[in-house]
Amino acid sequence: MTDRKPGLDDPDRAAFAWARYRRMMRWTALAAGLGVVLALLWLDARGPLPLHMAIATTAGVGLTILLGGALMGLVFLSAGTGHDEEADRFMDRDP
Repeated sequence: MTDRKPGLDDPDRAAFAWARYRRMMRWTALAAGLGVVLALLWLDARGPLPLHMAIATTAGVGLTILLGGALMGLVFLSAGTGHDEEADRFMDRDP
């Protein structure tokens, strides 16, 4: 057996994995901001943009991109730290 703890139980591995996740989330936040700006510009080009429509567009587009990026980042976090293999190991056991 190895002395290394699996997945995020190892502090060094956890620190690296969470740093990578935060970096992905920063890029996702940048993409969300860009998406919001582009959506608002596109809507504004078609005529006057009411305040409630701008707020709804900002929340809808921004949060959708952020949620998609967060969930995708968690999938990468799980796969990159060995959590997927740990879960699969429990599924292979006979009842």
